[in-house]
Amino acid sequence: MKTQVAIIGAGPAGLMLGHLLRAQGIEVVIVERATADYVLGRIRAGVLERTTTDLMDQLGLSARMHAEGLLHDGFNLADGERLIRIDIGALTGRPVMVYGQTEITRDLMDAAPDRGLEIIYEASDVALHDVETDAPYLTYNRDGVAHRIDAQFLCGCDGYHGASRLAIPASAAKAYEKIYPFGWLGILADVPPCNHELIYANHERGFALASMRSEKRSRYYIQVPSDEAVERWSDDRLWDELAIRLGPEAAAHMTRGPALEKSIAPLRSFVFERMRHGRLMLAGDSAHIVPPTGAKGLNLSMSDVHYLSQSLIAWFTRRDADAVANYSNKALARVWKAERFSWQLTKLMHRFPDDDSFDRRMQIAELDYIANSIAAQTAIAENYVGLPL
Repeated sequence: MKTQVAIIGAGPAGLMLGHLLRAQGIEVVIVERATADYVLGRIRAGVLERTTTDLMDQLGLSARMHAEGLLHDGFNLADGERLIRIDIGALTGRPVMVYGQTEITRDLMDAAPDRGLEIIYEASDVALHDVETDAPYLTYNRDGVAHRIDAQFLCGCDGYHGASRLAIPASAAKAYEKIYPFGWLGILADVPPCNHELIYANHERGFALASMRSEKRSRYYIQVPSDEAVERWSDDRLWDELAIRLGPEAAAHMTRGPALEKSIAPLRSFVFERMRHGRLMLAGDSAHIVPPTGAKGLNLSMSDVHYLSQSLIAWFTRRDADAVANYSNKALARVWKAERFSWQLTKLMHRFPDDDSFDRRMQIAELDYIANSIAAQTAIAENYVGLPL
């Protein structure tokens, strides 16, 4: 098979990139190692920046998002005694949208057949070849049969554990990584949220987050040690701990219910430089990971896709080699700013094992400063809604 662009990974980054390229008449094939049902079963982020919603609008695929998504003009930081509201609407003039990553993926996936976007699922043993040449290709197996796709560009959107990043030699790149000594234990339940906006809570027992997927489905998290076992946490124990950490105001409005899903997600910060090597371009989690604090993961993938689609469109419409060459630097400039915000908010809201009483007092002082400083709230709001592209 031959195509102009072969994309590895049919998550939201790969699907969005495929749609943006197809809208410009560029030939695209997406190869995904999992089944479509498995891709849709991934429980992920739910807060969308304007960057992401604008891309859905641009493609004409945003009707369900606008009908079912929840517009938020603010969010809250909690210090154990009070809620500190960050009024992002007033401070930036922009809201965020609460709409699950699963739903974005579904919208993009459902639209693919009508828009001529070919997706090959259950492709095992994906390997990338000759990425430093003008004729890269990938190979994979499906149903016991070997296949090959020749393309002008390969785009790796296959996540942290995918094959794409491994095709770049260690001598040509550098990885930066920070592993955090805790994870997030999450529970998804069909109960109304305890607040109409998100609450990020700093408590002496550890971090907690009250979030939602809709007006009837809630998502909650608590900080746990990185080696914690989810089996140790019954639903009742988790609800009790959430009530303590979120504080009395939130707890008073919290509705308990059985878990639809319960899991522990590790936290890490990771950046891979560079995001382009020859005719291979990386986007999304294959090139970077951010802690979920601040909701940057999916949105950062979408900014990558924005830059990457522009670069490839410039190449195929006017053979602009500079646009392709500059993709990595342009994307990484925004990546590092998002990494900074997620790292900073993670440090502020979590308890680290080696923190002493001084560190704890610094967190309290910082939260008190934020509560009484419009300048501090504005800086947080600007980053939360997403920095300009």
